[in-house]
Amino acid sequence: MNLSDDKIRHLTHVLLKGLLDKNTITLLDEEGHVRREIRRVILHEMKIAAGIDELVKRKLQSYSKKIHEGGTEWEVMYNKFFEEETAKKGRG
Repeated sequence: MNLSDDKIRHLTHVLLKGLLDKNTITLLDEEGHVRREIRRVILHEMKIAAGIDELVKRKLQSYSKKIHEGGTEWEVMYNKFFEEETAKKGRG
């Protein structure tokens, strides 16, 4: 999944506002710095997800039986393998 810089910026504002409104966190730094850190984490997680996506697609392409991307079987197997790889990376 790709998110534009504007969408990521919007997400950082929404996340921080939600956490502050619910008194979930107390800021120990400036809001701008906290939003930049949230952005860094989002980008890092997106990079990990993209790597998992690539790994899963390679795995599916390696099968001797060709599974067509977008088909029901492909979707089921993709989701299963994606969840497994995500868990292996401690993200699930």
